[in-house]
Amino acid sequence: MQKMLFIMNPYAGLRKANKYLPQIISLFNQAGYQVTTYMTAGPGDGTEIVKRCLPEHDLVVCAGGDGTLNEIISGVLSLGSDHPIGYIPCGSTNDFAASLKISGNILQAAQDIVEGTPLTYDVGRFNQRYFSYVASFGAFTKASYSTPQSVKNALGHLAYILEGIQELPQIRTTHMRVEFPDEVIEDDFIFGAISNSTSVGGILTLSPAQVDMRDGKFEILLVRVPKDPLELHECIVALRNQTYNCSMITFRSTPNLTIFPDPSMPWTLDGEKADGQSVIRIDNLHHAIRLIQKEAESC
Repeated sequence: MQKMLFIMNPYAGLRKANKYLPQIISLFNQAGYQVTTYMTAGPGDGTEIVKRCLPEHDLVVCAGGDGTLNEIISGVLSLGSDHPIGYIPCGSTNDFAASLKISGNILQAAQDIVEGTPLTYDVGRFNQRYFSYVASFGAFTKASYSTPQSVKNALGHLAYILEGIQELPQIRTTHMRVEFPDEVIEDDFIFGAISNSTSVGGILTLSPAQVDMRDGKFEILLVRVPKDPLELHECIVALRNQTYNCSMITFRSTPNLTIFPDPSMPWTLDGEKADGQSVIRIDNLHHAIRLIQKEAESC
């Protein structure tokens, strides 16, 4: 009988997974798993539980949002482990799950873990921290970590949009130097995302044809300041049509990059706040995790 470490964030999303907990555990038990269950109580709990308990288990499954998954992945990688990871998405946006087409139905997602097999995926490293799908800065990124959990629970994805609208008067440019393996860019930007996902914050989407979550590369999107309404319109159209061919946008794919930003500028990693630093090295850790899926998807 395989031993499963099951970690759940009881505050994630609309807390809708809570009422399914007995059914989830029963489903795993019937599939032959011996399940040890932990509830997170605050930020970082998931990582600490994994570091403390995973060596005694065969796999880890988490139920929560993108931040919960980030904690579990961080714990697994900090152990240097290749334990399979199962994910039951029940957060406010679930960008990572959307990119992989993981079911939003809680019991179906659990069943898919039972029937699935581990597939390797890339993970990002932001200096000494990890992220599963995005590191971002600038416009609207603050909403993901500043929106109170109670508001997220009440309004779901709408909460991010409302908070993002409130940020508009506070949007500022940031000057930075970005060094790619074969190119250097220096300019003023209002937004940037280093992502391995087709969805960023539920607001920005990238074309599935341009994103492969297993190719060892990130998609880098940097947005400059539009100088007038015409440029603003051009930028909006480019983002909406996923063409990224206007003068305000830089779009690249790369396995790594080094950024020299304003150290006071905050970042978000998978929707959670990360303090700014004067030098940030970002690396794609190719095939760093094994995520359980029912079948391979084109990502």
